[in-house]
Amino acid sequence: MVWYALHRLLALIPVLLVVAVVVFCLVHLAPGDPVLVVLGNDARPEDVLAMRARLGLNRPLVEQFWLWFSRILQGDLGYSLFMRESVITLFMQHLKPTLSLALLAQGMAMLLGILGGIAAAYRRGRFTDRLIMALATFGLSIPGFLLGLFLIFFFAVHLRWFPVIGYKSGQLSLWQNLHYLFLPALALAIRIAALLARMIRAVMLDVLHENYIKTARAKGVPERGVLLRHAFKNAWIPVLNICGESFGSLITGAIVIESVFGIPGVGSLIIDSIERRDFTVIQGSVLLITTSYVVINLLVDLSFGWIDPRLKVKA
Repeated sequence: MVWYALHRLLALIPVLLVVAVVVFCLVHLAPGDPVLVVLGNDARPEDVLAMRARLGLNRPLVEQFWLWFSRILQGDLGYSLFMRESVITLFMQHLKPTLSLALLAQGMAMLLGILGGIAAAYRRGRFTDRLIMALATFGLSIPGFLLGLFLIFFFAVHLRWFPVIGYKSGQLSLWQNLHYLFLPALALAIRIAALLARMIRAVMLDVLHENYIKTARAKGVPERGVLLRHAFKNAWIPVLNICGESFGSLITGAIVIESVFGIPGVGSLIIDSIERRDFTVIQGSVLLITTSYVVINLLVDLSFGWIDPRLKVKA
């Protein structure tokens, strides 16, 4: 297990290197000059040249990348051209709303997905089963930002149950913050919940044909007990797999949802930095998000060795 973990950690290095190269090239090859954005179009040519030299933008791209990547290896992601703060500081300031949104969405997805999957398996072939599977298909098909707009129109504008946009971290109580985050978290959770419901239903229906399920029924165990105490146990491994992998995607997917609901998270930080051509913040934030996604998936893979003994032996 230890060697497997070390092997996976070493495999992260080329992945992060490729991501760093791609992010750097996309940012620096995009149209627009960050120096002109900072100084303005009316800046004197000598001031533009001086600032480009100070930022190292007058050097070849290969040399710029090496200087940036060498600083990353030392834990320095650079400083914002506009905020005059380090990228790590800005990222951590905007991380709390994004992390709160992702955790709430993960909890809602697990609740809706598990209940929906068990109900569909329990009422297999009936109207409840068909309705849940239809809703799951709808949840997998509709984009998150479009679902967010529908939720805003119906629950916030029409019914006025929730605020339209906004998030006031540190100024409101926990329940008031949850009130602000409920709709964006629901927009993020629907797709994961739909995937969980379909997976749980499929696994439980396969298990219901096993011999030990027939034995439990022969002993007089109620159908509800057969589903919850026997069949659902076998669905935990794929459930944990989906939840672990989806949490990383929830953090990345929150970027779009934060823009729709006006939440000042990492997504708003990246979008504002793109508009300002603040390339140091863009590069550092995207690299941190990618690293978080990869590390979360690594922890999920390693956790299976402790959950399922068969996977531990294989690893």
